[in-house]
Amino acid sequence: MRSSNRKASAMAETHSLQDLRQPAVSSKVFVQRDYNSGTFSKFQTKFPSELEPRLDKQQFEETIQTLNNLYAEAEKLGGKSYLEGCLACLTAYTIFLCMETHYEKVLKKISRYIKDQNEKVYAPRGLLLTDPIERGLRVVEITIFEDRSIDSGR
Repeated sequence: MRSSNRKASAMAETHSLQDLRQPAVSSKVFVQRDYNSGTFSKFQTKFPSELEPRLDKQQFEETIQTLNNLYAEAEKLGGKSYLEGCLACLTAYTIFLCMETHYEKVLKKISRYIKDQNEKVYAPRGLLLTDPIERGLRVVEITIFEDRSIDSGR
């Protein structure tokens, strides 16, 4: 009986230590796709009021606009895209085993940009920007963490 109580107590202590290491999620904000220009991957630049005490409107709009520009670059059709398509057909798509497409290269660039923004802008303010590819390019998710060390000043 004592053995099981010790295990339960140890598990409770472990659980509480894990809680201390990971900040609690306060809420999540979702920036929706903007379908006004068609089905291109473009997100709304309207500033969510939930972010007001932690993030400048200008910084938010700059992040979303950069993401929109990068997705436009990824979806741009040009000579390179057509050449990739022709090579794919000629090689029964085996060319993609040894070559990245333009779209894949830009997606990696977007992931690096989001990681950089999280490290420099969002994480210090108790926010986390999630890569839209992880949400099926439907939304940009911004997680707001409860952090007692963040004051309302920027």
